[in-house]
Amino acid sequence: MFTGIVEELGTVAAIEHGADSAVLRIDGPLVVSDATHGASISVNGVCLTVTEHDSSGFTVDVMAETLARSSLGALAPGDRVNLERAMPADGRFGGHVVQGHVDGTATITSRTPGDRWETVDFTLPAGLAAYVVEKGSITVDGVSLTVAHVGDGVFGVSLIPTTLDLTTLGHKGVGDVVNLEVDVIAKYVERLLSHRQPDRQTDRQTDRQTDRQTDRQEVES
Repeated sequence: MFTGIVEELGTVAAIEHGADSAVLRIDGPLVVSDATHGASISVNGVCLTVTEHDSSGFTVDVMAETLARSSLGALAPGDRVNLERAMPADGRFGGHVVQGHVDGTATITSRTPGDRWETVDFTLPAGLAAYVVEKGSITVDGVSLTVAHVGDGVFGVSLIPTTLDLTTLGHKGVGDVVNLEVDVIAKYVERLLSHRQPDRQTDRQTDRQTDRQTDRQEVES
Protein backbone atom coordinates (compact mmCIF):
# COMPACT_ATOMS: atom_id res chain seq x y z
CA MET A 1 0.00 0.00 0.00
CA PHE A 2 1.07 3.58 -0.70
CA THR A 3 -0.02 7.05 0.40
CA GLY A 4 0.50 9.06 -2.78
CA ILE A 5 3.44 11.07 -1.45
CA VAL A 6 6.08 10.94 -4.20
CA GLU A 7 9.57 10.31 -2.83
CA GLU A 8 11.66 10.70 -5.95
CA LEU A 9 11.55 11.64 -9.61
CA GLY A 10 13.06 8.67 -11.40
CA THR A 11 14.14 8.29 -15.01
CA VAL A 12 13.30 5.51 -17.44
CA ALA A 13 16.69 4.07 -18.42
CA ALA A 14 15.43 1.38 -20.80
CA ILE A 15 12.23 -0.34 -21.89
CA GLU A 16 11.92 -3.68 -23.64
CA HIS A 17 8.56 -4.43 -25.25
CA GLY A 18 7.28 -7.98 -25.59
CA ALA A 19 4.22 -9.30 -27.39
CA ASP A 20 1.91 -8.32 -24.52
CA SER A 21 4.29 -7.21 -21.78
CA ALA A 22 7.26 -4.96 -21.11
CA VAL A 23 10.36 -4.79 -18.94
CA LEU A 24 11.28 -1.41 -17.47
CA ARG A 25 14.65 -0.33 -16.08
CA ILE A 26 14.25 2.78 -13.94
CA ASP A 27 16.95 4.89 -12.31
CA GLY A 28 15.98 5.91 -8.77
CA PRO A 29 18.72 5.70 -6.15
CA LEU A 30 16.54 6.80 -3.25
CA VAL A 31 13.79 4.20 -3.62
CA VAL A 32 16.33 1.37 -4.04
CA SER A 33 18.36 2.40 -0.99
CA ASP A 34 16.56 -0.28 1.04
CA ALA A 35 15.03 -2.34 -1.79
CA THR A 36 14.86 -6.11 -1.80
CA HIS A 37 13.89 -8.60 -4.48
CA GLY A 38 10.08 -8.63 -4.65
CA ALA A 39 9.65 -5.20 -3.08
CA SER A 40 6.79 -2.99 -4.28
CA ILE A 41 7.46 0.42 -5.82
CA SER A 42 4.84 2.73 -7.29
CA VAL A 43 5.80 4.00 -10.75
CA ASN A 44 3.47 6.81 -11.89
CA GLY A 45 0.85 5.32 -9.60
CA VAL A 46 1.28 1.70 -10.69
CA CYS A 47 2.37 -0.83 -8.08
CA LEU A 48 5.22 -2.86 -9.61
CA THR A 49 7.43 -5.61 -8.22
CA VAL A 50 11.21 -5.27 -8.19
CA THR A 51 12.86 -8.13 -10.07
CA GLU A 52 16.42 -6.77 -10.07
CA HIS A 53 18.08 -3.79 -8.42
CA ASP A 54 21.42 -2.16 -7.73
CA SER A 55 22.53 1.07 -6.09
CA SER A 56 21.23 3.26 -8.91
CA GLY A 57 17.93 1.72 -9.99
CA PHE A 58 15.66 -1.27 -10.47
CA THR A 59 13.93 -3.45 -13.05
CA VAL A 60 10.25 -4.41 -13.15
CA ASP A 61 7.96 -6.49 -15.34
CA VAL A 62 4.79 -4.86 -16.69
CA MET A 63 2.01 -7.26 -17.68
CA ALA A 64 -0.71 -6.90 -20.34
CA GLU A 65 -3.41 -5.83 -17.85
CA THR A 66 -1.21 -3.01 -16.58
CA LEU A 67 -0.29 -1.87 -20.08
CA ALA A 68 -3.99 -1.81 -21.04
CA ARG A 69 -5.11 0.20 -18.01
CA SER A 70 -2.20 2.61 -17.59
CA SER A 71 0.09 4.91 -19.53
CA LEU A 72 3.25 2.91 -18.80
CA GLY A 73 3.31 1.38 -22.28
CA ALA A 74 3.89 4.83 -23.77
CA LEU A 75 7.02 5.52 -21.71
CA ALA A 76 10.35 5.96 -23.47
CA PRO A 77 13.97 6.15 -22.26
CA GLY A 78 14.60 9.51 -20.64
CA ASP A 79 11.03 10.01 -19.42
CA ARG A 80 10.65 11.08 -15.79
CA VAL A 81 8.39 9.05 -13.49
CA ASN A 82 7.00 9.49 -9.98
CA LEU A 83 8.37 6.92 -7.53
CA GLU A 84 7.17 5.88 -4.08
CA ARG A 85 8.11 2.92 -1.93
CA ALA A 86 5.39 0.92 -0.18
CA MET A 87 4.48 2.45 3.17
CA PRO A 88 5.96 0.66 6.20
CA ALA A 89 3.58 -0.38 8.96
CA ASP A 90 5.00 2.29 11.29
CA GLY A 91 5.16 5.00 8.61
CA ARG A 92 3.30 8.31 8.46
CA PHE A 93 0.06 8.41 6.48
CA GLY A 94 0.85 11.57 4.52
CA GLY A 95 -1.72 11.22 1.74
CA HIS A 96 -4.59 8.73 1.51
CA VAL A 97 -5.03 4.99 0.94
CA VAL A 98 -3.42 4.27 -2.45
CA GLN A 99 -3.24 0.69 -3.71
CA GLY A 100 -1.25 1.30 -6.87
CA HIS A 101 -4.05 -0.35 -8.88
CA VAL A 102 -4.79 2.07 -11.72
CA ASP A 103 -8.48 2.38 -12.63
CA GLY A 104 -7.95 4.18 -15.93
CA THR A 105 -6.29 7.11 -17.64
CA ALA A 106 -7.19 10.76 -18.18
CA THR A 107 -5.93 13.60 -20.35
CA ILE A 108 -4.90 17.06 -19.21
CA THR A 109 -7.34 19.55 -20.73
CA SER A 110 -6.06 22.83 -19.28
CA ARG A 111 -3.56 24.44 -16.92
CA THR A 112 -4.33 27.75 -15.21
CA PRO A 113 -1.40 29.37 -13.38
CA GLY A 114 -1.91 31.15 -10.08
CA ASP A 115 0.51 33.16 -7.98
CA ARG A 116 2.67 30.16 -6.98
CA TRP A 117 0.27 27.33 -7.78
CA GLU A 118 -1.73 25.98 -10.71
CA THR A 119 -5.20 24.59 -11.34
CA VAL A 120 -5.05 21.62 -13.67
CA ASP A 121 -8.12 20.08 -15.31
CA PHE A 122 -8.40 16.50 -16.56
CA THR A 123 -10.92 14.46 -18.48
CA LEU A 124 -13.02 12.22 -16.24
CA PRO A 125 -13.89 8.79 -17.68
CA ALA A 126 -17.61 8.06 -17.35
CA GLY A 127 -16.96 4.80 -15.53
CA LEU A 128 -15.05 6.60 -12.76
CA ALA A 129 -17.22 9.71 -12.37
CA ALA A 130 -19.30 8.27 -9.50
CA TYR A 131 -16.18 7.91 -7.34
CA VAL A 132 -14.87 11.46 -7.79
CA VAL A 133 -16.32 14.12 -5.49
CA GLU A 134 -15.37 17.67 -4.65
CA LYS A 135 -12.88 17.76 -1.75
CA GLY A 136 -12.43 14.00 -2.06
CA SER A 137 -9.15 12.22 -2.72
CA ILE A 138 -7.84 11.01 -6.07
CA THR A 139 -4.46 9.68 -7.22
CA VAL A 140 -3.01 11.19 -10.41
CA ASP A 141 0.19 9.54 -11.67
CA GLY A 142 0.79 8.31 -8.13
CA VAL A 143 0.26 11.71 -6.49
CA SER A 144 -2.38 12.00 -3.76
CA LEU A 145 -4.49 15.06 -4.57
CA THR A 146 -7.67 16.74 -3.38
CA VAL A 147 -10.37 17.24 -6.00
CA ALA A 148 -10.96 20.99 -6.33
CA HIS A 149 -13.99 20.77 -8.63
CA VAL A 150 -15.97 18.26 -10.66
CA GLY A 151 -17.92 18.91 -13.83
CA ASP A 152 -19.50 16.98 -16.67
CA GLY A 153 -16.70 14.68 -17.82
CA VAL A 154 -13.98 16.73 -16.16
CA PHE A 155 -12.36 17.32 -12.78
CA GLY A 156 -9.71 19.69 -11.53
CA VAL A 157 -7.02 19.85 -8.85
CA SER A 158 -4.87 22.62 -7.43
CA LEU A 159 -1.12 21.97 -7.38
CA ILE A 160 1.05 23.61 -4.74
CA PRO A 161 4.67 24.59 -5.48
CA THR A 162 6.05 21.43 -3.87
CA THR A 163 3.94 19.20 -6.14
CA LEU A 164 4.90 21.26 -9.19
CA ASP A 165 8.61 21.03 -8.32
CA LEU A 166 8.91 17.43 -7.11
CA THR A 167 6.55 15.45 -9.37
CA THR A 168 5.97 14.99 -13.08
CA LEU A 169 2.71 16.95 -12.80
CA GLY A 170 4.72 20.16 -12.81
CA HIS A 171 6.07 19.37 -16.27
CA LYS A 172 3.16 17.75 -18.12
CA GLY A 173 1.21 19.75 -20.69
CA VAL A 174 -2.25 19.85 -22.22
CA GLY A 175 -2.93 16.59 -24.03
CA ASP A 176 -0.62 14.49 -21.86
CA VAL A 177 -2.05 11.28 -20.41
CA VAL A 178 -2.00 10.46 -16.69
CA ASN A 179 -2.96 7.44 -14.59
CA LEU A 180 -5.96 7.64 -12.26
CA GLU A 181 -6.80 5.68 -9.14
CA VAL A 182 -10.04 6.62 -7.42
CA ASP A 183 -10.65 6.29 -3.69
CA VAL A 184 -10.88 2.57 -2.89
CA ILE A 185 -13.21 3.30 0.04
CA ALA A 186 -15.85 4.59 -2.39
CA LYS A 187 -15.57 1.39 -4.43
CA TYR A 188 -16.00 -0.79 -1.37
CA VAL A 189 -19.04 1.19 -0.22
CA GLU A 190 -20.65 0.79 -3.63
CA ARG A 191 -19.93 -2.94 -3.63
CA LEU A 192 -21.34 -3.45 -0.15
CA LEU A 193 -24.50 -1.49 -0.88
CA SER A 194 -25.14 -3.30 -4.14
CA HIS A 195 -24.88 -6.66 -2.40
CA ARG A 196 -27.00 -5.63 0.58
CA GLN A 197 -29.90 -4.41 -1.57
CA PRO A 198 -31.19 -7.88 -2.54
CA ASP A 199 -30.91 -8.92 1.12
CA ARG A 200 -33.14 -6.03 2.16
CA GLN A 201 -35.67 -6.93 -0.52
CA THR A 202 -35.67 -10.55 0.66
CA ASP A 203 -36.13 -9.42 4.27
CA ARG A 204 -39.11 -7.27 3.29
CA GLN A 205 -40.67 -10.15 1.35
CA THR A 206 -40.15 -12.48 4.33
CA ASP A 207 -41.72 -9.94 6.68
CA ARG A 208 -44.77 -9.59 4.42
CA GLN A 209 -45.18 -13.38 4.20
CA THR A 210 -44.92 -13.66 8.00
CA ASP A 211 -47.50 -10.92 8.46
CA ARG A 212 -49.93 -12.66 6.08
CA GLN A 213 -49.48 -15.99 7.87
CA THR A 214 -50.09 -14.32 11.23
CA ASP A 215 -53.24 -12.64 9.90
CA ARG A 216 -54.60 -15.97 8.61
CA GLN A 217 -53.90 -17.69 11.90
CA GLU A 218 -55.74 -14.96 13.79
CA VAL A 219 -58.76 -15.24 11.48
CA GLU A 220 -58.89 -19.06 11.76
CA SER A 221 -58.70 -18.95 15.52
